[in-house]
Amino acid sequence: MDERKRDSMVAYLRRRMAEFGIEPDDVAASIAADQERLQAARYRDAAGHTWDGKGAPPQWVVQVTSAGQSLEHFAISKTTEAKSASSGAVNWRNDPFAGTRLATKPQEFAAGA
Repeated sequence: MDERKRDSMVAYLRRRMAEFGIEPDDVAASIAADQERLQAARYRDAAGHTWDGKGAPPQWVVQVTSAGQSLEHFAISKTTEAKSASSGAVNWRNDPFAGTRLATKPQEFAAGA
């Protein structure tokens, strides 16, 4: 995104925030609350819905358990996530060959084809 588009988007967002009385601190507090909620989550489905295991189960939990799926299938393992995030996972966004034949057909080039 070029700088002019970015400035235009920022101006638009500031105008809309002023229109609805939203302060930057409100946005920051909302983001922090979302992060806390995600960190407290004990269960997550494929669509990204989460539940901390407290209170009444949300609709997605009721549906999957009614269908016979184990709730433990959706358990989030904090240690596994921490390991996979710190295990040197490849960041494909910085791959200079992404989208080229070098990325999709390595066996051809390795064999000298």
